[in-house]
Amino acid sequence: MKSQWFVIHTLAGQEQKVKDSIERRLKTEEMGEYIREVLVPMEKVAEVRAGKKTVTNRKLYPGYVFIDMVLLDEEQRIVDKPWYFVRDTQGIIGFVGGDRPTPTPGDEIESIKAQINDSEDQEKPKINFEAGETVKINDGPFLNFSGVIEEIEPERGKLRVTVNIFGRNTPVELEYWQVEKA
Repeated sequence: MKSQWFVIHTLAGQEQKVKDSIERRLKTEEMGEYIREVLVPMEKVAEVRAGKKTVTNRKLYPGYVFIDMVLLDEEQRIVDKPWYFVRDTQGIIGFVGGDRPTPTPGDEIESIKAQINDSEDQEKPKINFEAGETVKINDGPFLNFSGVIEEIEPERGKLRVTVNIFGRNTPVELEYWQVEKA
């Protein structure tokens, strides 16, 4: 029997507990042959709190856990042992699809994993900015100045902001976390 990806609906905020519980019980209940991987997709998010840059993890799909497991046999019938193992895990509401869960296509899982890998390399701003928007600078030499976003460089995590200094417009390059919406 081959494993497939399924989506489990969890109670809000319980995703990591569900993942940890399943992984911990895998060995004791000898479910290793049925369950291959448990995934809670997260991304790194940068924000400024009390003047300091902090990086936190944010769930890409709050309330859901992805699991690579053998749930269906060759005739597409549910295999009882892994079904009840997952259903009896504390914090789980059920499989997406109810009593007839449908596997998630592999390309969707690959795209989610790629999104996670991209986030590992570079944190994303908590707030999305747009060109032409006015922002207030909350860090660096231009603290408390306001400016207009001219250009956004998401791959570098930088903004080009035009600030009016001494009556002249001056372009300034800032990181996402150094500004906030005005």
